Amino acid sequence: MNITETPIKPDRKTKMNRDLLVEELKRDEGCIFEVYEDHLGYATCGVGHLVKDSDPEHGVPIGTKVDADTVDAYLVQDVDIAIQELERTFDWFEDLSDARQRVCVNMCFNLGLTRLLGFKKFIAAMEAGQWETAGVEMLDSKWSRQVGDRSIRLRDLLLEG
Repeated sequence: MNITETPIKPDRKTKMNRDLLVEELKRDEGCIFEVYEDHLGYATCGVGHLVKDSDPEHGVPIGTKVDADTVDAYLVQDVDIAIQELERTFDWFEDLSDARQRVCVNMCFNLGLTRLLGFKKFIAAMEAGQWETAGVEMLDSKWSRQVGDRSIRLRDLLLEG
């Protein structure tokens, strides 16, 4: 999707504080105003935005500057996509508290829905409202070892509810 197109508008059933979510994502993902290679070697920019074939930044040299308006537009789109995917996939998502919705969006933003779906025990615990178990499952993962303090902050946010 090109950033000049209208961004996806989720149903907005969520209760979450999107401004706080954006700040959390900027802290957790970082915000880089140029095209860079992520840890897997993919061209990325802004707040963890994977450069797509349809993006103007596709194919530009690593280090090419990206302006703040473009970074913000990508972030809005990527957050909207994560929320829409969670709402479409989990009928219990909209019933979560603000904090727990932000945890799920943060994880989906970082992992993508496909990899998040691999957290089967975490998802089952979330659906059942078993927050302690969900927190344990978050930390018992390769993802947790990769993201370090981020997973602990998200687990704590999940438990605070």
